[in-house]
Amino acid sequence: MIDNEQVEEIILTLDDKLSKTVSVLKEEFAAVRAGRANPHILDKVNVDYYGVPTPINNTSNISVQEGRCLVIAPWDVSLLKAIEKALQVSNIGITPTNDGKVIRLAFPQLTEERRKELSKQVRKMGEDAKVASRNIRRDALEAFKKLKNDKTISEDEYAACEKDVEKYVSESITAIDTAVTSKEKEIMTV
Repeated sequence: MIDNEQVEEIILTLDDKLSKTVSVLKEEFAAVRAGRANPHILDKVNVDYYGVPTPINNTSNISVQEGRCLVIAPWDVSLLKAIEKALQVSNIGITPTNDGKVIRLAFPQLTEERRKELSKQVRKMGEDAKVASRNIRRDALEAFKKLKNDKTISEDEYAACEKDVEKYVSESITAIDTAVTSKEKEIMTV
């Protein structure tokens, strides 16, 4: 590799952004309801906790019961109604049941049609992540092209940088494909 701080910085930025793209995709996959009770579907649901929007997992104990039921036990029982309301307005697609002490979210069995729909949604998320990776590649290549035009790096060094960028991007796309395949398999086998 070329001994140049600017080149190293571009490569480090590229690697960091590509890693974040894969991480964000995996976080999005955690929120996809695949038939099993998964506490991560509540990660983006906030409850009004004394006037402050707070994630449910910061106000309650969340546990999985019998694989298909999430039990939300708030530390402050006065929050039950607020949590129930927050769950109803969120788009998780499950109606909460409140028994006065805890809230239960029962996950229904997935139909074949719903499995196909979720699989399509997962593939779209994967494709969006690939587009993001390609955009990151474009930005890195433009940065290298600018260095070449400024005569900071030579043609040969530019070609080597191009190869490195392609290697990082292809590794990222492989990781995305693996994550998509894994999530689709999970959806189809639940």
